[in-house]
Amino acid sequence: MILVTGGTGLVGSHLLLALVQQQQPVRAIHRTSSDLNEVRKVFRYFSHEADALFEKIEWIEANILDIPALTDAFQGITKVYHAAAYISFNTKHYRKLKKANVEGTANIVNFCLANNVTKLCYVSSVATLGSKAGGLIDETTFWNPEAKNSVYAITKYGAEMEVWRGTQEGLPAVIVHPGIILGEGHWSSGSGALIARAAKGLNYAPTGGMGVVDVKDVVHAMIALMDGSFRNDHFILVGENVTYRTLLTDLAVRFGKTPPQKKLPRWIMLLLSNLDRLSAWLFGTKRKLPNATVRSMYKESYYDASKLVKALDFRFTPYAATLDRITENYSSGGKESDATG
Repeated sequence: MILVTGGTGLVGSHLLLALVQQQQPVRAIHRTSSDLNEVRKVFRYFSHEADALFEKIEWIEANILDIPALTDAFQGITKVYHAAAYISFNTKHYRKLKKANVEGTANIVNFCLANNVTKLCYVSSVATLGSKAGGLIDETTFWNPEAKNSVYAITKYGAEMEVWRGTQEGLPAVIVHPGIILGEGHWSSGSGALIARAAKGLNYAPTGGMGVVDVKDVVHAMIALMDGSFRNDHFILVGENVTYRTLLTDLAVRFGKTPPQKKLPRWIMLLLSNLDRLSAWLFGTKRKLPNATVRSMYKESYYDASKLVKALDFRFTPYAATLDRITENYSSGGKESDATG
């Protein structure tokens, strides 16, 4: 039996679909507040038997901080995909981030060890890797604790340390570092929100660049690494390095919108970020534009995924094909999902 954490998220929902399509016995944990219909929506993009496939999943209400519930969830489990995470770049959320990402991962590792789980796959991020001026970042570009790391990156790195601690105690594990993940569903958050915004048209684009990857490639790589003999290793998952302007332009063309013609100056975004912080302080509103987000929008971070390519003879989905599929699926069903969800 396979256990999936974070099954209602972007990676988790696509992973669940792939596993049940392979006839794998799957159990997934979800929080009380999770909307399982979001998973059904993802399934419906790719299968006419979506509801039947969804019913093959054994759902257990729990979270990665709930020890009694995890005890039940781990009964009979042989493999674990740990995709659950709390995502925020707001420094005020550091304690929540640390508790969910670090303590929660420690719990998963401990339960894997206690239940003799044969292998763990942890979904981390390229944010936990260091930077390299003028070159591609790879798995040997180590974390720099002195850099201006976001609170999210700090806690994801802490989570990785828990996984490596588990390997020292005898738990076989692999860690994947995806770039920005592009995929169907969850149109109101992450890259989904970017796609939804691009569908409405954008006049400006920031000047930074990043690595992107198709969610299907993330899932394919995770399953292949788990099924193979790989253990106690980590891999970057980036199919293409692009600038924000290129990505937004390519999305605009597919949505029939005018591509962004102007650069969005960094000072304007920093001003908006400071106003956002002031508003949060005065009125208690949720921050929408932390400084860490602005820094990432104007930073060029490009990645080398050749280690994965060589290890698995892996072929990433062409960037254009990924955008073609996602924009078509958004246009056919995403608008309704975004409006109602």
